[in-house]
Amino acid sequence: MRVKEMKSTSEIEAVWKHFQRQFGLHEEQLQKFKKYSSLLREWNKKINLTAITTPQKIIADHFQDSIMISKFIDFNTISMLADVGTGAGFPALPLKICFPHLSIVLIEVVQKKISFLEKVVEELGLANVVISSYDWRTFLRKTNYPVDLFCARASLSVEELLRVFSPNGVYHSAQLIYWASSSWSAPALAQPFISRQEQYTVDKKQRRYIFFKATSE
Repeated sequence: MRVKEMKSTSEIEAVWKHFQRQFGLHEEQLQKFKKYSSLLREWNKKINLTAITTPQKIIADHFQDSIMISKFIDFNTISMLADVGTGAGFPALPLKICFPHLSIVLIEVVQKKISFLEKVVEELGLANVVISSYDWRTFLRKTNYPVDLFCARASLSVEELLRVFSPNGVYHSAQLIYWASSSWSAPALAQPFISRQEQYTVDKKQRRYIFFKATSE
């Protein structure tokens, strides 16, 4: 059993090292990701945060899936990112670790998840992170953050997300990126708002990023 455990630890460390090389992370960033993974597994025993609980799957299905978007967008041009229905903090907090200059708004209505997010932000020492407990429609109505980019990963329907582009809304000029499966098909309402699509692979699974922006009309 001891030999098996040591082998498993060695394999996990190899996965972490590959992850570090893949995204050019310095050691402090890697340690923050490891702490994040540890907190996620610890808190998941008390509240339902994710069905993914092994370090290897957390790295692939949460961390890599969150930050692969950096291959398709220059985050040096982004000042503030808002994450709609962030849950356990994906994709916003992994992106914050990779790009510390980002200001982050985490939109989450479930109090238990908010408590987890507060703990992660505190433990990782992340600055300029705001947690909003507003539901999506109330957020659009009552806030006025200088958001450049909205992200949505496994949260609301696209039809609901497109409310961000209401002509009279304060976020009309922002960009929206939606995490989609390879088989996702855009509803008719959404098609005029799609500016581009990018395919990527995580853990041998094909997925897509769908980029939305307001129509010129």
